[in-house]
Amino acid sequence: MTGNAPFRAELARQIKAWGREEGFAQLGITHIDLTHDEALLEAWLARGYHGEMAYMAAHGAKRSRPELLVPGTLSVISATLNYLPASAYDMQTALDDRERAYIARYALGRDYHKVMRGRLRRLAARINAAIGPTGFRVFSDSAPVLEKALARNAGLGWIGKHTNLINRTQGSWFFLGEIYTDLALPVDPPYLADHCGSCTRCIDVCPTAAIVAPYTLDARRCIAYLTIEFAGSIPHALRPLIGNRVFGCDDCQLACPWNRYAEVATVPDFEVRHGLDAATLLELWAWDEATFRTRTEGSALRRVSYQQWQRNLAVGLGNSAPATQTLAALAARLDAATPLVVEHIEWAMAAQQAGLRE
Repeated sequence: MTGNAPFRAELARQIKAWGREEGFAQLGITHIDLTHDEALLEAWLARGYHGEMAYMAAHGAKRSRPELLVPGTLSVISATLNYLPASAYDMQTALDDRERAYIARYALGRDYHKVMRGRLRRLAARINAAIGPTGFRVFSDSAPVLEKALARNAGLGWIGKHTNLINRTQGSWFFLGEIYTDLALPVDPPYLADHCGSCTRCIDVCPTAAIVAPYTLDARRCIAYLTIEFAGSIPHALRPLIGNRVFGCDDCQLACPWNRYAEVATVPDFEVRHGLDAATLLELWAWDEATFRTRTEGSALRRVSYQQWQRNLAVGLGNSAPATQTLAALAARLDAATPLVVEHIEWAMAAQQAGLRE
């Protein structure tokens, strides 16, 4: 990049201003040294905490060494985008209602991968328009990138005990995205403080005890992993603990006291679609595959197959209040379901029958 230090400092300031115009809540710039976090990642993988997410180990050092993923990368621009929909049904009320299907708040609107990357590309285009062509790539949970570590290093917050990034004035209800660039930009100071203190609310509230130690998550027990990333049979011991959570889980964020400062989304893309914030389990169970594909088009819900969707709903129905209507709805799907779904339906029916006998 042509230019002296004052020029680069002014460009960094301008990039952050442009980013705010694109709707980002925060922007920071960091270097590409992730040596410490690489060691933590390797130890986490060695314990098998990634479960069947083979991609976590498949890319080798590319995840922790940006210059290997995108050769020529000199700096990373990290950004946050608030996603909590202002109009969404109250989260705790939805969780407490055993008849409702709880869907993680990030998945209620448009697919965040597309929204975030689109805005990052526009920001990168503004940079190129201002100073000429540069090399860049944009990411948002879409490649082997240590997003939280980069955001922390860019000064955007600290990684909490639940392993999510937290900001004192923004909470944690936001997406992360990055621009890998070949610009040598001045970096922001990292966020070194940890404001979790002695608080253990996120650990205490986790339904499946997936936060096995402060700052350590065993994905194999995490409801987000079990209902989204995992395609197999959900372990029997964990099914009752999942409750009505059919896609992801927000409990640790809901319990975090720093989220009293969280700001709602200002981006229209994250408004609730198809009433999914308050839909009942039986309503969603009634969807055939065509309806599923139509209602989830352009949504992060497409991260699961229809088979996984039915599997998750069957578990939710098994955990719902005993009712003959629920039992009949489950039985009606037995003949057409896949073996994986049948197994979960039969578990749910047994749970319903046991409840009805009490």
